[in-house]
Amino acid sequence: MNKNYINIDPEVLGGTPVFSGTRIPIYILFDYIEGGEPLSAFLENYPSVSKEHAQEILKLAEKFVTNDKYVNENTAG
Repeated sequence: MNKNYINIDPEVLGGTPVFSGTRIPIYILFDYIEGGEPLSAFLENYPSVSKEHAQEILKLAEKFVTNDKYVNENTAG
């Protein structure tokens, strides 16, 4: 099954990437993690985002930053 987890629409928050079906920007999840908060804290404060949805966003981010092309283009050496 191919799900769309991210919505980017100029009519929704000026095109800021949001969790599909919400107006919650993706960056808020990363702000929580960067601040040392557990995923459960994010989910408690944003109940319209499911645990599955948040985990899929994190998996997408992991795939992006571990992609050989990305790593080779964005590391000094």
